[in-house]
Amino acid sequence: MEYKELGNTGVQLPEIGLGTWRYKGGPAPIQQAIALGATHIDTAENYNTEPAVAEGIQGQREQVFIATKVSGTNLRYDEVISAANKSLSRLGIEYIDLYQLHWPNSRVPIGETMKAMEELVDAGKVKYIGVSNFSAREMHEAQESMSKYKIVSNQVQFSLVDRYIEQEILPYCQEKGITVIAFTPLDTGTLAAKSLLRGRGASSVLEEIAADTGKTMAQVALNWCTSRDVVIAIPKANRVEHVVENCGASGWRLTVAQVEALDAAFK
Repeated sequence: MEYKELGNTGVQLPEIGLGTWRYKGGPAPIQQAIALGATHIDTAENYNTEPAVAEGIQGQREQVFIATKVSGTNLRYDEVISAANKSLSRLGIEYIDLYQLHWPNSRVPIGETMKAMEELVDAGKVKYIGVSNFSAREMHEAQESMSKYKIVSNQVQFSLVDRYIEQEILPYCQEKGITVIAFTPLDTGTLAAKSLLRGRGASSVLEEIAADTGKTMAQVALNWCTSRDVVIAIPKANRVEHVVENCGASGWRLTVAQVEALDAAFK
């Protein structure tokens, strides 16, 4: 497993982690992910999977990096504090490694929200602050409202067939040293089918590169995501064999020519 720094924190995260949106796999896939080095486990209060994560990480708290999220409907000061305490209880842990705002809410002053986030860090309940589904402007506003800590990550959708973050979000994160956490990097498992909709050219390029590298198309697609310098990925996997396949996307690298070929095919 290859690692990348989380923001400018010095903390090294695996470039392939495990997402748990709609997760139904039980403890075995989580335990397999940890065994293979995919120790970044991501959940959220509204996924209803925090108890499943708690079961999967039992006895291995010090080996894992736990990320969870407060819902965008709970961004008032008291709501953030309460949500964090409830997540800690459901996860069965004493601190959250990365606490993220799940999505922005223009009806709540961002300063009120970030004050609560900073106080959670001060209290030792949260180590690092992140956001999710934030635009470049929203990241800037959130950071400007804080006085003590930095936003270290933005979790956004990113895959071969969904590349909107390349317009503003990715360049902003690269400039500011903010980690991009790619969710649904395999487009909920439909990447191969959607590549066909783009024409036989896109599908054949993906297939040919998979054959040339001796990897699966999913592994190539994940490696393409993490070829961006600040990007790590958290594909979901309900089955142990899918965890093994996803982790096989790390430890090697597509060539520059292969990345460029995929860029052009999925433009």
